[in-house]
Parts: sequence; C-alpha cells; structure tokens
Amino acid sequence: MLRHNSGSQWSPLSKWRLLVLRMTPPLWLIISLTSTLLLTGIKLRGDLQPVELRLFDGLVRLRPESEPDDRILIVAITESDIAAQEQWPMSDAVLAQVLANLQQHQPRAIGLDIYRDLPHPPGSAELSQQFQAPNIFGITKIGNPDNPTIPPPPQLPPKQIGFNDLILDPDGVVRRQLLFAESQGNTFFSLGLRLALHYLKFEGIEPQNYQQNPEYMELNNRVFVPLRYHHGGYSNIDDRGYQILLNYRGVQPAPVVTLSEVLAATVYPDLITDKIVLIGATAPSIKDEFFTPYSVRESTAPKMPGVFIHANIVSQILGADSGNSPANNLFWFLPQWVELIWLTLWGIGGGFLAWRIHHPGMQGLYFFLGIFTIFGATYVLFLFNAWIPLASPVLALTLAATGVIAYKQIHNFLHDSLTGLPNRSLFLDRTQQAIAKSQRNKSICGVLFINVDNFRLINDSLGDLAGDQLLIQLVERLKNSVLLGDTIARLGADEFAILLRNIKSVNNATIVAERIQTALLSPFILNGHEVFKTVSIGIALADTAETRAEDLLRNGNTAMLRAKSLKNIRYQVFERTMQVGGLDRLQLETDLRLAVSRGEFVMYYQPVISLKTGEIVGFEALVRWQHPRQGLVTPERFLKVAKETGLIIPIGRWAMQEACHQLAIWQQSLKSNCQIIVGVNLSGRQFIHPDLVDEIKGIIQDSGIDPSGLRLEITESVIMDDVEATIRLLHQLKNLQIKLSIDDFGTGFSSLGYLPRFPVDVLKIDRSFIAHIGEATEVENLAIVRTILMLAQALNLDAIAEGVETFEQLEQLRSLGCEYAQGYYFQRPISADHATQFFTSHPHW
Repeated sequence: MLRHNSGSQWSPLSKWRLLVLRMTPPLWLIISLTSTLLLTGIKLRGDLQPVELRLFDGLVRLRPESEPDDRILIVAITESDIAAQEQWPMSDAVLAQVLANLQQHQPRAIGLDIYRDLPHPPGSAELSQQFQAPNIFGITKIGNPDNPTIPPPPQLPPKQIGFNDLILDPDGVVRRQLLFAESQGNTFFSLGLRLALHYLKFEGIEPQNYQQNPEYMELNNRVFVPLRYHHGGYSNIDDRGYQILLNYRGVQPAPVVTLSEVLAATVYPDLITDKIVLIGATAPSIKDEFFTPYSVRESTAPKMPGVFIHANIVSQILGADSGNSPANNLFWFLPQWVELIWLTLWGIGGGFLAWRIHHPGMQGLYFFLGIFTIFGATYVLFLFNAWIPLASPVLALTLAATGVIAYKQIHNFLHDSLTGLPNRSLFLDRTQQAIAKSQRNKSICGVLFINVDNFRLINDSLGDLAGDQLLIQLVERLKNSVLLGDTIARLGADEFAILLRNIKSVNNATIVAERIQTALLSPFILNGHEVFKTVSIGIALADTAETRAEDLLRNGNTAMLRAKSLKNIRYQVFERTMQVGGLDRLQLETDLRLAVSRGEFVMYYQPVISLKTGEIVGFEALVRWQHPRQGLVTPERFLKVAKETGLIIPIGRWAMQEACHQLAIWQQSLKSNCQIIVGVNLSGRQFIHPDLVDEIKGIIQDSGIDPSGLRLEITESVIMDDVEATIRLLHQLKNLQIKLSIDDFGTGFSSLGYLPRFPVDVLKIDRSFIAHIGEATEVENLAIVRTILMLAQALNLDAIAEGVETFEQLEQLRSLGCEYAQGYYFQRPISADHATQFFTSHPHW
C-alpha cells in the first residue's frame, strides 16, 4: 500500500541501544589507535632507529649546505705533505715551524688534531717552546675498552687539552658529539669545546650553568640541552656524558690550506688572524676518516677527515652563540608526549581516510598526499633545526590505513555492503557456534527467516534507490525488535535472518516475530511516499546437538514459504511435515533458474476463432517449459515461483521476442490472407517495469513485424493497481500501434468506472464465467457474460470468450452476439509448426 507524504519519519533506536552506540568508539578509530600503540612499542624497542637515522642523513644532504665558516681555518696534512716530509709522524721541528709561522699572524686559537704524546726529534726543544703559548690546544684520547687511552702532549697544561674521541652510531656514522665527560672524578672537555670557549672568551662570553637545570651548559643565553636516548629518531643509544647532535655545515665546514702552504708562508694572513686554526690529517693513509651523513653522496671520498668533523663541531658551538645561520644552531626535539600525539594524529588520520574513502585510486592519492605532508612538515622543521621522526608517522599512517582497509576487505567479505549486516556465510558460522553453546548451556537457539513481501514491486515502481532505503529502514526496525546479543543477517535481496540465542521455548521466538510485525505497522517513507510493507517469517529451533546451521536456516526458509502461501498468516513455526513440500519448491526454483539460462522454454499457440465466420483470426501465445526430466510443464506449475523469484521478467521478455519472431514469419508467409493477430500476456512484474515501453519498441523493430498484429494482454487486477499510472502507460503502449486487451475481465475488480478511459481494444471474458453458461442453474454467469458483451459493444470493443470447451457453450456465445472465442473445443495450445499447418488447413466451425 502506498500513499504520498511530503514529510519524513525515522525509526528511533531504543534508549539502551542508543546508549551503547554512543559509548562504543568507531571501529576505524580502534584500529588506528591499536596500530599506533603497536608502532609505539616497536619504536621504543629501537627497531625503527636504523631507518630514522638513514632518513636523518637524507634530510642533512637535502638541506642546502652553508658557506665555509670564516672564523675557522683548517690546515690539512695531505698525502703530498707527508711525502714532502718523508716521515710520519712529522718531526717536532716541522711542527714547531708550522706553529711559529701561524703565530706570526696572531690566530686566536690553534688546535692540534694530531697526537704528540711522544717526542719526535729533531726539534723537540723548539716545539716545547711553542707549546708555552696559551692559545695552543692539544688532544688526548679518552678511549674505551676497545681503544686504549692516548695521553696528551706533556708540555701542555690540562686547560689546553681536549679529547678528540668521536661517537659512532651503531651503523658507524658520526652524527653526535660528546662535549665533555666525567671519568675517574675528572672532567674532560672535547677539543671542539675547548677551542670554541677560548674563542668566545675574547668576545666576553663565558659558559654558565643553566639556572633551571644546573647540569645544563648555557652559553650567551643559549642552552645546550644534552642529547637523550629518545630524542629525534634515536631510541636505543648510550647517552652517557654531555652529548649534542651534530649540525653539519657541509662537506667543507671551513677554508682549507695545506701544511706545505703554511711552511712556505704563502697563506693569506687574514685567514689566520683572530681565527681558530685546526691542524689535522686529511691523507687517507693516516686513516683518520669517518662516515658521516654525506657519505652516501660522496661516492669518490665517502669518509670525512676527523679534523673536518671537529671543525663542524667548533662551528656549531660558535653558531649557537651568534645564530647567524640555522645550520650553525643547536638541534631541538619534541617532548615524548608531543611526539606521541603527533604519531597518534597521523595514525588516526590514516585510519579515517581509509574508512571514509572507498575508491582504491582515491585512497592511493590521499595516502600519497599524507606522506608528502609528513615529509614536507618534517623537512621544513628540519630547516629550523628540529629533528622530528619521519619513519614513525609514515608507518603510523600506513599501518592504520592498511589495518582499516584490511578490516574493510574482511568485513565486506562477511557482511552486506548496503546494510552492514553479516552475510549468509558469517551468519551460518555464528549460528553453528550458537548451537554448540546452547547445548552446553542446556538452552535453545532459534532462527527467524524473514522475506519482504513483494519487494521487487518497490524497485520496479519507485526505483532501486527507494528499495535500498526500504531495506535500511527495515533493518533499523529489526534491530529495535531483538536483543543486543542477537544476530541479524541479510541473506539475499529481500531475505533476512535473525539468530536468537538462549531462548527458553518457541514462545520467545514467536514474541520476537510478533514484535517485528508490530514494528512494521507504521509506514516507510520512500521518496516522499508512505509505503506499508509486510514480511513473512519462518521460525525454526535447534532442538538437538546434531542440528547443523544449514539445516536450521533451511527449515526457517521452509516455514517462511508456508507462511507466505497462507497469505494472512505472517509467521509459521517449522514442522517436519513442511520439509517435503519445501524441498519440492526449492528444487522447482533451482530447475527454473537453470531453465532460464539453458533456454528450455518453448512457445505454444492457441487459436482465436471468429464466431461470425467460423475461421481462425489469430493466436494467443502461451509459454511452456520443456523440462529435461519431466517433459512439457504448463505455467500452472511454475508461474507462481517465477513471479516470486522475479524470473518472470526474463521469461516474459523471451516470450515477447519469440512471439514477435513467429508473428513476423506468419506475416511474411500469409501476406495474401487476412491479417493474423498474436496475443502475448504481460505479467504484473513486466507491466510496472520502467523500461517496458522501450523494450517492446525494440523487439518490434528487431523482429520487423507490423505492430498492428501484436496484442498485449494485461489482467484486470494489474491494471487497477495504480489507475492513473496505468492509463499513462497504456497510452504509451498504444502509441506503438499495437492492440491492447484486458484479460480475465469481470473477476471482481471495479474497473467499470475507468474502462472508458483505458485505450484498450479487447475485453477477454474470464473462463470461470464461460464454464457453466450452458447450464440452466448458472443464470448469474450468463447474465454477467451478457453484460460484458453489451458493455464491449457500447464502448466499441471486441470481446473474446476464453475456455470454450463444448458445443453448447459455443452456441450460447453465438446467441449472445459474442464475436470471438478460444478454448479446447477448437484446439488445445500447439507448437508453432502445428499452428501454421492448422491455420493453412482452413478449419471452419
């Protein structure tokens, strides 16, 4: 039942269900947070550290290099210098001469990145004299169990000694530096820190203890926060001592001259005056070289000399004071809790996008944009000396998105895409589990098999979208009719099932069925129309441990079919006696579906006789089923199932095509004879199909028939379902130049008031009125036939009497003035070949 309504109505959830839904977080959020939590554990274990360090190196190389620091001069001891001196280590005399030549131009500090713990005569006295200068700094090696300690030059006081130990990460790359460390009660400063502090002392800058944390060093209001094991991409390092993350200026951190140029006094004085001069070996043979973030790029010389690294350290400390270049400044890091929020946000974002976006191409696009955004933000912040982990947010985005997509794939495999309900496979699995559990708990579980009555009528009349809306609204009403632990599943287009757990008896199941029927008393709102819908419900209980889920569902389906066949009875409880009939019906439906695909249908024709001339004027086309095992099957046996399953649509389409094909043959072969008319029945499903007119028009064009020889027969009940829509559709069909007839006229539907408005040509009198018109006791049927004939004559319509089986009936119809008749008295339905022979034999009655 359908009526128009411009308003809207929604089925409200019960309070307890609404409360549960509000308290339950979305699944995509649960998956995203779980993925993020898992990734956080992986990160804390240190499994991501190698990847993060590689990405850090990439950011260093991607960042533009700074110009060489003109506050520093590197005196490189090259292979040529060693060859010129013909010995290594160089003699004290040569080193003393180098220091003397440099001191002539008043450098602010000279750092020797070469070990001089032992004398190398000649010239030891001269070198000792040079070491008396307060701006000369030597090195020592603190060492570790694998590398022994190397003492400093004995001539230098402790305040002019710095260690040159470099810290290697697990992959052998120098990314951090120890500024000072405690060992055996002594504080050791690094060479770079000694040189930088000596340089800054002339600027009036002295190191201070940071007021808020006395353990931190402060230099001209810049706090050197020591590097910890969790900073940046680190998660598993030895962070003892006072370490900082190296901020490399570039491959060449400062101007470079050679030892030979210093000895020859050819170095421009301005490169030395008031500068920090670092002297160290760059010759590969000395093996004082290390891997750095630039090593991947520098294929010919992948390692950086130690003196260059120390120059980078000095420049970074000096730059922390001046701040004149971001590359000189200290790195800063996000607190762990902020980093966790950052990670979580990307995990949630990845899960949300994967949940909301369904197209794989769009998912890939947004995934790429997400990664690009993470990289872009990380790189921009890196330019301002912030090291934020890059791999972990990318993996958080990826893991969350992958988890949600995987869940959606599994969910879609086991759930209906429209309603989100479990599908048949998942329902059967849960039912089998419920059966096993009920046996252990000494309880009962049951299944309600639900079929929406005449669901296809909604799709055919209001469209597929309205059908989807109906199902969605129906599901909400079903949910409000069951307990939270019960399972609702969608089994097919118009079929649902409900699993009831832990019920006491069949009465509990019938109560749920009645609750569902009550919930359906109010109308559904579809495209502004109020639509009333009913369902047929079959109830089946699992009464033994041997019951299988498939059997339980099949029993519910059998009971549902029984309820549907009883019309006014909306639910039925399964009984064993139903099983035989249900199996027969199921087999019939299976065979019928195969018949459609295999083309097992044939067309038979029953002649229509003119009672005035006694000659054949046409045929009614009737479908028969050539069953491979049962032989010829009449429509009475399969038509009901065809209508219920919707198979009537392809069967009717084939019948129309076949009838028009045969009509074309007759029109070609019988041109000289009178016009022959073929009547084809239209089912109710066909009549309301939105493409009916275009479909028939296409069949007429494809077959090449004269459309005036085609007559469509529509039952009176179908015509009266929606009169105004019927009138419009009949006019559209009439425009195709075909003939129209009302079949089964007079069977009780009040079409008389509308009959003048119907553009029809023929009234077919139902066989039930013809069967007894020759008998004296059937005066009412005779009166009805007479009235229909008078009505047809008044409206200038032809009338055809169906079901004529005796001579007495024929004579009675002739006496009433009936023009046409058909029935077994003339000929039973016959094949096309026999119909052709029968017609050409010119029978006469």
